[in-house]
Formats: sequence, C-alpha cells, structure tokens
Amino acid sequence: MQTIRGFRDILPEQIRIWQKIETEATGLFKAFGFEEIRIPVIEKTELFARSIGETTDIVEKEMYTFADRKGDKLTLRPEATASIVRSYIQHKMYAVDPVRKFYCIGPMFRRERPQKGRYRQFYQIDVEVFGVASAYIDSQLIFLLNELFRRLGLTGLSAHINSLGCPECRPGFQTTLLTLLESKKDQLCGNCLRRMNKNPLRILDCKSPECKAAISDAPATIDHLCRECSDHFKIVQSTLEKQGVDFKVDNTLVRGLDYYTRTAWEILTTSLGAQSAVAGGGRYDGLVQELGGPETPGIGFAIGFDRLAEVMEQLEKAPDPDTVDLFIIALGEAAMEKSYLWYSELNQAGIRTEMDFRGKSMKALMKRADKLNAAQVLIVGENELERNAVVLRDMGTKTQVSLAVDTLVENLTRKMTQSNETG
Repeated sequence: MQTIRGFRDILPEQIRIWQKIETEATGLFKAFGFEEIRIPVIEKTELFARSIGETTDIVEKEMYTFADRKGDKLTLRPEATASIVRSYIQHKMYAVDPVRKFYCIGPMFRRERPQKGRYRQFYQIDVEVFGVASAYIDSQLIFLLNELFRRLGLTGLSAHINSLGCPECRPGFQTTLLTLLESKKDQLCGNCLRRMNKNPLRILDCKSPECKAAISDAPATIDHLCRECSDHFKIVQSTLEKQGVDFKVDNTLVRGLDYYTRTAWEILTTSLGAQSAVAGGGRYDGLVQELGGPETPGIGFAIGFDRLAEVMEQLEKAPDPDTVDLFIIALGEAAMEKSYLWYSELNQAGIRTEMDFRGKSMKALMKRADKLNAAQVLIVGENELERNAVVLRDMGTKTQVSLAVDTLVENLTRKMTQSNETG
C-alpha cells in the first residue's frame, strides 16, 4: 500500500523542523495578541464558491468536492480564510467584540499537479484580523511575517506589495483593462477569454507565457486608486520603511482570490539562491458582509508550511535531535520488573527515560543508549538488586556512581532536574 498521489507522511525525523516553526510562530502571534482557532476540514461547497470566486482556478479545477448521502455538496477546505469568516459570523463574535485576531495551523486540500514543494494535502499557517480598517494593521501583518522568517533564519527577505483598490475605484481600472484586453483577444488563452467579462482582474494572475506577454503593458491598479485607497497604501509603505522592512511595489501582484481589496502582498526569500515566495496575504474588507455578516473589514495572510519547512531543511536549520535524559539497562527478569516501575515514575516526573524490553545483552543495550543520545545510563542487574544499589553512568564523562534502590526515583529526579536546569 502506498500514499495517494500528492499526499505524504511527515516523518519523525522531519517533524522537528515543523515543531520549531510552530513554536516560533505561535509564540510570536500570541505576543501580538492573536488567539488560536480550529476549524473543520470540510465545509459546504457554497462557502468557497462565494468567497474565493467561481471563476478562480481553485473553484473551477482544484477543489475536492463530493456529495454526501443526502446529496449536499461538500468540499475539503482549499484555504482557511473563508472558514474562519464563516465561524466569525456563525458565532456572532462581532457582537461581543468586532475586533478579533486569530491564527490557525492545519491541512488544506487542492487537486493541483503534484511537484516538489507542492502537494494535494498541504499545510498552512493562517492569520486573520477582523474589525480593523486602519492601514497600520496591514503594515503590522507584513512586519509580523518578516520577523517570523528572520527568527527562523531565512535571509534575503523582501515583501512585494500592491493595492487592488476598492469597489469605488476598481471599476475605472477594470474599464481601462478591458479596453486593452479587447485589443489582445487573439493572444489570450481560453481561460482568460472566458473570464474577461466576469473578472478581468484575474487575467493579470494567469501563468500562461503567451498571456503574460500580451498584457505586459497592462495598466497598474495603483494608477487608478481613489483618494482613500491611495492614502491607505501610502501609510503602508511609509510604515514599512520606518520599520526597516524591505519591500517593492509590484504592479503585477493581484493574488489568486476574488475577495482581496486594497493591500495585497507576498513575502519572497533568496535563502536558496533563486527568489521564491513563502507567504502571501491581503485585505478583504467586503468578505464578511458577502457571507452574511455585518460590514466588517478583514485582512490576513497564509504561510505555505511545506515549502517553508523544505527551505529550512535545505538551509540546515533543523533543531538537534531530542536527547534522552536516562536510559535504563535492565538485565534479567527481576531487574526488568523493578526497572519498568522506575521507568514509568521517572517519565511521570518529567525525566525523559527510555528502556529496551527485548532482553538484549549489556553491549547491545549500551549501543542503544548511544543511538538515543542518552545523557545517563542506569544499570540494573541481579547483583545490583542484591546489593540494594544500582549503577548510574554518565555517558559524557564515563564516570559512575552508586545509588540506593530504596530512594532511587527521588534521588534521580532531584539530580537530573538540577542537571537539566544548569545544563
């Protein structure tokens, strides 16, 4: 049996990087006032069709959608924002406090073409803020991403930012864009021709080389911003400059989802040489209302967890393997019975202890202790039990001491707790 194409296991030797990322991320998010939220992996298909956009590649081609036994159309979540917005509305969180800040870590599902760094079950770190229209929160989220990646050891960080305007100024831009697209119809792919009248902005996100060449002289959204959107974008830029965040205004950046308004961004790194994106986000001020909630501004970002972990692995940023505080070598049935009880008590007391229950020789068990990077080895045999004193061996210094059996757990706990605190 093999995993399904595009799905994979995250093995124990890989998980240390994942845990390091999670620890840094959650610590930073909590420091900035974010709360964790956990959402279902399955939602009604309508939620994603309405929020992401029916003409997006995600909804048209990539979602895992099926009918349940009652015929309801359900979808494995392809992203987290829509689900978090749904939760915000369903539980009337805005009635208690309209300003809420959330983070979420978990799997998403898209039936894309599998390739290195891209999977059909992939993981995201997602952050969302509701109820704050100020441009300063845009800057804070970009700064937050930059700080997280800096802490994780990534270099060559740069934010590509753009403003997509709002319902007031976007129609003027779309009119100008449509005029250009009409003159380039014979150079556009079928998808772009179909989307031209429904959502022409999506054409700017097309990956086809022919379409990219055809729209190379397309108008820029920032040249058509209303006064409010223009002022908003200026605050974002000036604040990032003052915070020392490297950024570039990228007129071609539109992101792939219909709900974005005003600020949109991607974070790129040159840690591995070629520039690659590791996160992206943007503002979605109309989405809460679109899904049935009150008029509430929103903004957020998502980090590609799989890609970030692979970058860190290649940069050798993985933490060292966990060490075992104590390995118990039990020689004989009586020693095994006694040692098992100590083994359980010591782990319960917070001393990471391991045993081997296979009845191996002393030599084999010492090799096992070495393999587990055990700091100390406790040797328990029939002779030791008869003398009422077992041997504790320091694997670093090779020194040995005898410990009384009657007070073993108490003495070991005190000794090893002190050692861990000073070491």
